[in-house]
Amino acid sequence: MPPHIAIPLPHSGDQEYAQRSLPQYERAVTMAGGEPVRIPLNQAPAEVLQLIEGCDAVLLPGSKADVDPAKYDASRAPQTAAADSGRDTVDELLLQDAYNMRKPILGICYGLQILNVYRSGSLIQHIESPVNHAAGRKVAVAHVIAVEPDSRLAEIVASGTKTPAGPELVPVNSSHHQAAGVIGDGLRVVARSPQDGIIEGLEGTSPDHFVLAVQWHPERSVDEDESSRAIFRALVDAARIRHEKLTGEFESV
Repeated sequence: MPPHIAIPLPHSGDQEYAQRSLPQYERAVTMAGGEPVRIPLNQAPAEVLQLIEGCDAVLLPGSKADVDPAKYDASRAPQTAAADSGRDTVDELLLQDAYNMRKPILGICYGLQILNVYRSGSLIQHIESPVNHAAGRKVAVAHVIAVEPDSRLAEIVASGTKTPAGPELVPVNSSHHQAAGVIGDGLRVVARSPQDGIIEGLEGTSPDHFVLAVQWHPERSVDEDESSRAIFRALVDAARIRHEKLTGEFESV
């Protein structure tokens, strides 16, 4: 049985956007050997918890919303988009369950940002940079990122062409105007845009819990790019390992 990967709908107020973007994440998970499970945003918390109880991992997708700055004790900047309370509530339920039960987590774009805020970090509300971070989904490669060589992310996206001591340079797409600021508890920076220092990747510091978040959109490039496919395989593999471990422990009781 493939691992079940919980994916919340990307947005509660714009169904056209949600229905257009969600299948990309579901397809990427399916290609990696997982079974995506849609988590609606309009159900009571008890119903959501019942649904995610049977999931083995969490994928937090992008969103057209921005995280409410009040969540990290900041005043709202003029460029900050409206928050999505429905999405935030479900994301927080998913993250609470994932941290309590040590379920693997993958955050993508907005998913990185809500993860960082959930862990008591903050956000840069609007990026001012010569790098085109807001290039959009029609731009296949917006810029490159530099990945820390001693990170889990480097192992996942490794091309085999870097020097042992140097960072992995990875071309990425980009569709965001915010970024992680102060880093949340139990997270570390593992990728940056080398031109301006904007954080492009975070991962958990606990070796027994798969937590990874990227600021770009690998779901858009799984057909063309092996490193994009590898990110989803890593999530699904971590979910499978956790599921098999729990099954073994249950059967041994």
